[in-house]
Amino acid sequence: MKKIVIIVFLGLMGLGFSEFVEYPIDGYERTGIKRLKRLEMIKNGELKESTPLPAGAMKSWEEIKLNLLSKKEDSTGSFFVVDEPFQKDIGALFRGLDKSYSLTIMDISDPDSVRYAERNKSLGYQPGSVGKLAVLTALFEQLAKIYPDSFELRTQLLKNKEVKAGVWGLRDEHTVPIFNVEKNTLVKRQVVASDVFSLYEWADHMLSVSNNGAASIVWREALLMAAFGEKYPELTEEEAMAYFKETPKKDLTDLANDVVNLPLRDLGITADEWRLGSFFTSGANTYVGDKGGSIGTPYGLMKFLVQLEQGKVVNEESSLEMKRLMYMTDRRIRYAQSPVLKEAAVYFKSGSLYKCDRSKGEECGKYMGNVQNFMNSVIIVEHPDNCRYMVVLMTNVLRKNSASDHMYLASAIDKIVRKG
Repeated sequence: MKKIVIIVFLGLMGLGFSEFVEYPIDGYERTGIKRLKRLEMIKNGELKESTPLPAGAMKSWEEIKLNLLSKKEDSTGSFFVVDEPFQKDIGALFRGLDKSYSLTIMDISDPDSVRYAERNKSLGYQPGSVGKLAVLTALFEQLAKIYPDSFELRTQLLKNKEVKAGVWGLRDEHTVPIFNVEKNTLVKRQVVASDVFSLYEWADHMLSVSNNGAASIVWREALLMAAFGEKYPELTEEEAMAYFKETPKKDLTDLANDVVNLPLRDLGITADEWRLGSFFTSGANTYVGDKGGSIGTPYGLMKFLVQLEQGKVVNEESSLEMKRLMYMTDRRIRYAQSPVLKEAAVYFKSGSLYKCDRSKGEECGKYMGNVQNFMNSVIIVEHPDNCRYMVVLMTNVLRKNSASDHMYLASAIDKIVRKG
């Protein structure tokens, strides 16, 4: 009898869907993101919630700042000079461990005296949901091309332009929060093809609950912006659908790939350091194919964080707005769940991808792959005492849920940074 080997591939990008949310709580009037209204009501005591909001989640949108604006003219490479005492302390955390752990860390508490350390900085990993930061960059890049002279018009388009999910939002089992501002009711459910949200809300769903369908939809809209330019704000669903049906799939694939990757190249991040090669849902593959594969490295992602803090990702206003969209305002997971970060503001994206081979007879399950088991954390930490640092931690530890490792390392790293 022929032996049948079953390989189970489970790609779940971003543990904790529907369990953590981002963007400053007071941002509802500015963005129209409805779930922020609910959080504001909880904060004000108008609604009850069993889980209190973390102290570090209380910043207003105006309080969020970029930390390296004073170094905006400095080259990216100038920040990546290893501080030997810092490197020694960080390296000690990984003594005896193999290359399954890779990291870059930068203490930016004093912009005039940055400390940097690294471990396997150029080792490539499947980025998982961390790749959604590239989609966010693509969105703001295209907005800047449509309205080069007005950031206000860009945010108005994000708030007022509503788009339908269609098949792009399908094949993601994870939910999005839908808050009814008239009835004050919250429903968490999967995205369906008929769902309509504003661009701001789709971007928020992409980051706050790491919804894969939302990521594909935001990427789709960035593609449409590139294709239609100044005509995009008035683009109808019918016109968009006609474009996708009439344009050769190869052309759409090439444009989609350029839209999401060329902004990274403009930041000096090479294709081997960070690239995105496929949409996040199978529904998107109806129209757009895969190209080039996806990869991320601690070095490439730290390059992105440095330039975000410098205000160089698209431009200063865009960098700041992207940072607001990364701000966590609810339950924290993985690296961000460390108790030592409770009082800190954190700007966070997590991603995972695991693969199981059941034929090996080994225990293998959710976030415990025995073939691949990628878990990635990208975070900016801002303590109330102005201790500020950035970390990219990427792991591929087989047969183990690495969430606890990430949380432990967060506490240990924080201790090293704070001792100065």
